[in-house]
Amino acid sequence: MTAIPPDDSPTPPTTKRNSSLSLRRAIAVLDALARIVERCGRGGSLQDLTEETGLARSTLHRLLAPLTEAGLVERSDDKTYGIGPFAAYLGGLYLEQLDLREIVRPHLQKLNELTGETANLLLRTGTEVIYIDKIESRAVLRMHSRVGGRMPIYCTSAGKALLAHLPEDVLEEVVNAGLPRRTPTTIVDAHELRRELDKIRECGYAVDDVENEPGIRCVGAAIFDRNGRPTAAISIAGPDNRVTRDVLLELGTIVSGEAALISQRLSASPSLLEWTSQIKR
Repeated sequence: MTAIPPDDSPTPPTTKRNSSLSLRRAIAVLDALARIVERCGRGGSLQDLTEETGLARSTLHRLLAPLTEAGLVERSDDKTYGIGPFAAYLGGLYLEQLDLREIVRPHLQKLNELTGETANLLLRTGTEVIYIDKIESRAVLRMHSRVGGRMPIYCTSAGKALLAHLPEDVLEEVVNAGLPRRTPTTIVDAHELRRELDKIRECGYAVDDVENEPGIRCVGAAIFDRNGRPTAAISIAGPDNRVTRDVLLELGTIVSGEAALISQRLSASPSLLEWTSQIKR
């Protein structure tokens, strides 16, 4: 983050008023952008922001420049604006003050105890998923992930579970960003990925069959808010010598069942859901 130089000089009242107005407008831009992203599942153009805020394009340009520089806003190649990585970082810190992990953790503990494997809670941020909580397997062999770590959305079980229920333009964004091969079994063809997402919607859970990390299989399921939108995902991960393809079917039933229970609990926490919808973009 850019350091702010010290300024001990007195600030004229007019300057204070202008600074306060600029700050309020910048906050209004962030709020408008969050609403656009939540409503459309994508970033907003300058025209979208003009219509949402009523501010002139010149004013928006002036406000968006420092917001983008700070990482609170991110400008895409198609000239749309979305929530930036520093906003996600701040959201991650705020998460520690909320009860999302407190709500989900008993379910992660249950999954860990039932399966003996690592249980994870993840949110989407752009074309990636971020680990916000996990309970490690007690076994010697385990996957190399950490809270705060990020993985591609298209080749992880939690990511695919979310992607299967997100708007089409989100999938287009993921495909356009590229589907690099991470293992020999990574799905790198857009048509094959679409067929995979169809299967996920049908069965209720997603499988990472050694597609993201060599030697690791995962099963994930999406968590939905009261409006039926995917807001987070849980997953179980373990070495492929323990998590065989036969075991995957059993884990899929277990994980999707716990995800459904969490969805029911989160439906009673609208303020929490509103927050997660802002940081997952």
